Amino acid sequence: MDELLETHLQELRRGTVVLACLQLLRTPGYGYGLLEDLQRHGFATDANTLYPLLRRLEKQGYLTSEWNTDEARPRKFYRTSPAGISLADTLTTEWASLTTAIATLTDDTLEQEY
Repeated sequence: MDELLETHLQELRRGTVVLACLQLLRTPGYGYGLLEDLQRHGFATDANTLYPLLRRLEKQGYLTSEWNTDEARPRKFYRTSPAGISLADTLTTEWASLTTAIATLTDDTLEQEY
């Protein structure tokens, strides 16, 4: 794939992965499970991107975390905080507005071509 195109796609995905994490983590989850959930829903990302993102969102107060030590290997579980839910709701509304705006631009462009 063209390197410049890949850069633009990466920029587009960056914000959507934040929103996807906030939405998915309304139900508590751990990093690896979240990676699988993101993949399943079409948000290709890797651990080197996800884990720093989770730490940043936690530091900003949008996620909370706790360690589960019930299993042989402890896991850190994340959950969207009330502030994160509010942010996710706001971003989802904005995403819907942007989607409508892009569709309008696309429709206008198609009409001009004919």
